[in-house]
Amino acid sequence: MLGELDSLTTGALQRVEAASDLAALDAARVDALGKKGSITELMKKLGGLSPEERKEAGQALNVAKERVAAAIDARQTILKGAALNARLVAERVDVTLPVAPETQGRIHPISQTIDELVAIFADMGFTVAEGPDVEDDFHNFGALNIPPEHPARQMHDTFYLPPAPDGQNRVLRTHTSPVQVRTMLSTKPPIRIIVPGRTFRSDYDQTHTPMFHQVEGLVIDEATHMGHLRGTILEFARAFFKIDDLPIRFRPSFFPFTEPSAEVDIGCRRSGGELVLGPHGDWLEILGCGMVHPKVLESCGIDSTKYQGFAFGMGIERIAMLKYGIPDLRTFFDADLRWLRHYGFSILEQPDLATGLGR
Repeated sequence: MLGELDSLTTGALQRVEAASDLAALDAARVDALGKKGSITELMKKLGGLSPEERKEAGQALNVAKERVAAAIDARQTILKGAALNARLVAERVDVTLPVAPETQGRIHPISQTIDELVAIFADMGFTVAEGPDVEDDFHNFGALNIPPEHPARQMHDTFYLPPAPDGQNRVLRTHTSPVQVRTMLSTKPPIRIIVPGRTFRSDYDQTHTPMFHQVEGLVIDEATHMGHLRGTILEFARAFFKIDDLPIRFRPSFFPFTEPSAEVDIGCRRSGGELVLGPHGDWLEILGCGMVHPKVLESCGIDSTKYQGFAFGMGIERIAMLKYGIPDLRTFFDADLRWLRHYGFSILEQPDLATGLGR
């Protein structure tokens, strides 16, 4: 038996070494160590040997099995590495090749609209300012002349977070106006900024979502007046909507942080279930604005007897819906690729006043 075992072991090791792939290696394993393998068949003959022969043959069989098993493991490691390398070569992607049209990404309408806003206001001399999404009570409410009893502070409208270590109330900012406060606290006039960014309010329906985007503008200097505000809004509206004779009108309103305050409407027509912008006799509200309240200037360390300015703010989703005919605000955040393919923009459609703002 021992002579036969040596011959079988040598043959098994040769087949393992000669295996060119994992399938051949598994076949060699089955031939030697499977239920009907050559070495397994020898083990079945141990019962017919004397005790002394059985002991010697059993030890030899165990050694042979371990040698073959170790050879299989070593060969398997080599073959797996070779198979992986072959797969990496076969599946290699040349990242320098042009992207296939069906796999091209699309720019989200919100990103496109923000770029359009930046292009328009940068041409007017505005710079972009940013700030944190999590704000304290002073920046989000107090410095903006919003009193403690104001409805905007209520939990049904505002997302409150656990207080800061110093006990200060913290909220997800309800508007981008806190960035105006931070800018006035850190920058001496003259100031001319726009503030695009995310805001958060506890609301959800066809025209509201818990998270949305706003853009606000702020101008502070010694000579700015309401006429400058009107001219800025008029130039913005006509450039953004690409309607040269688009009319606007100011209606008196109230905001705690501006005085006087106004809401701005643009001309439109509503007929047959369709909304068309232009000089058609009807009106649609798009933003709020006004002269910065003296209390806001003083809260930010600016002398209200020397400086004045204006501020305005609008919802980015709202103006994107008007411009691009998007009917439901919630679809902006549904992550639906079909929607994005329809309303999204090519990466080549970079907004610029010289070449055009979107389609």
